[in-house]
Amino acid sequence: MFSHVMLGADDIQASKTFYDAALGALGARSAMVDPKGRAMYMHGGGIFMLSKPIDGQPASAANGSTIGFAAATPEEADAFHKAGLEAGGTAIEDPPGWREGNGMRLYLAYLRDPAGNKVCAMCR
Repeated sequence: MFSHVMLGADDIQASKTFYDAALGALGARSAMVDPKGRAMYMHGGGIFMLSKPIDGQPASAANGSTIGFAAATPEEADAFHKAGLEAGGTAIEDPPGWREGNGMRLYLAYLRDPAGNKVCAMCR
């Protein structure tokens, strides 16, 4: 359904440091940076990008939005969380762990990236 996800970031290097660590724990390679200064990750058929907002206004986190990254195991989600914290992220929500409801059981690990975006590693 999705071709890519792009998040705004005022400090691309700080965000790249965070995502290189957190997404690296999920098996992604370090981002490529294009001539326009955008960081791009390609992994598992998906594309995730970081860019300064094209309109020149400050980047802002979307209230109520979450970007979820697939983790193969709970241990991989924990590694994402740990690496993200060590690279400038902030722990939010409940600690990483299993959540159950509506007949689903999910392992979730939530963080805010350096730009304030809410991200999560999820294992089904």
